[in-house]
Amino acid sequence: MSFGTEGARSAAGSGHERTDQALAQDRLRVAMLTREYPPEVYGGAGVHVTQLTDRLRQLCDMTVHCMGVPRTDAVVHQPDPMLYAANAALQMMSAQLRMADAAGEVDVVHSHTWYTGLAGHLAATLYGIPHVLTAHSLEPRRPWKAEQLGGGYRLSSWSERNAVEHADAIIAVSEGMRLDVLDAYPAIDPDRVHVVHNGIDATVWHPGPPAAGPSILTDLGVRADRPMVAFVGRITRQKGVGHLLAAARDFDPDIQLVLCAGAPDTEELELEVSTAVAELRQRRGNVFWVREMLPTEQIRQILAAATVFVCPSVYEPLGIVNLEAMACATAVVASDVGGIPEVVADGATGRLVHYDPSVGPDFERELAAAVNEVASDPVLAAEFGASGRALAIADFDWLQVAARTVEVYEQVRKP
Repeated sequence: MSFGTEGARSAAGSGHERTDQALAQDRLRVAMLTREYPPEVYGGAGVHVTQLTDRLRQLCDMTVHCMGVPRTDAVVHQPDPMLYAANAALQMMSAQLRMADAAGEVDVVHSHTWYTGLAGHLAATLYGIPHVLTAHSLEPRRPWKAEQLGGGYRLSSWSERNAVEHADAIIAVSEGMRLDVLDAYPAIDPDRVHVVHNGIDATVWHPGPPAAGPSILTDLGVRADRPMVAFVGRITRQKGVGHLLAAARDFDPDIQLVLCAGAPDTEELELEVSTAVAELRQRRGNVFWVREMLPTEQIRQILAAATVFVCPSVYEPLGIVNLEAMACATAVVASDVGGIPEVVADGATGRLVHYDPSVGPDFERELAAAVNEVASDPVLAAEFGASGRALAIADFDWLQVAARTVEVYEQVRKP
């Protein structure tokens, strides 16, 4: 009896081991291709990859391939040193060749933005694996990048088109982005384009003062007894900084404007913004410009303390910064472009202002009017803020984003 019992246990144990081995073998192996990864994250796509990868590691085996400084948790690829004097887009492509070679035989290769789209396409072709591409923005919708990249913009546009048209699946970060993809690249089968919204970590982005020490607002000299409007974003045509500075001429005099804006695309654009800020300060005062990139906690303090967060983008596939502000229980006033209306609920979490590039002055006047309306009504601002945080928590959790992403992987995974 003893022998039989032990034999049964041994057989059962072997069965469990086989099951565990089968599960391990069935676990998806993913090569995540990105330009940005901590500690070098400066845009929404980098935030997206960082947060998504953290959750995906719970669901599949993940290898991150990125660019930049050496890291212990990712494989880093550098441009060909022989191209040190070449156009920036060409340098980027040389790094992508190395990335494609290193991706290896995984189940899925997942690229983000044109910076790694070519690598995703080449890895898929080389190793015979499916390529999933997340579209965070589209080159045809950003013609101003020609100012920054010169002829490299034609290279980035070609690279993006090639990657998008050959990808096995495309993830759009909003329904608006999905429509943009299909409009810009009509050769794509609509069934290959899936909507998976960006997410937010509501434990990182939350209302309230700093847990310890003074607030960054104290250091800046911002007064707590007056309304404050905040902007956070890069100095690029896309973010509409010029429209905001023009609109701010008509902000109520008591409103303080905290402008967290840096990393200009070009020297000319930086000069434009510097001149506009100087003129605005001379005209009305109460303008605080932060040029350096602040730590996440200090950005959170600014967003949480703001009466209104303003997003005047002229192009925005989703606008993850709006989710960050909403999670901080701050009312949002934003343009109605791209995927923003899928995040900001007009009349519930803030105000949407119609943007029409042919009538910029009208947009600026309406933007100022919306900011003044919300900033002058603390009760309304608080109601918008509370609704915004509730919406961010309910609909934009990163675990949901990761689960939906794995569903896309499984659809294209080869048997």
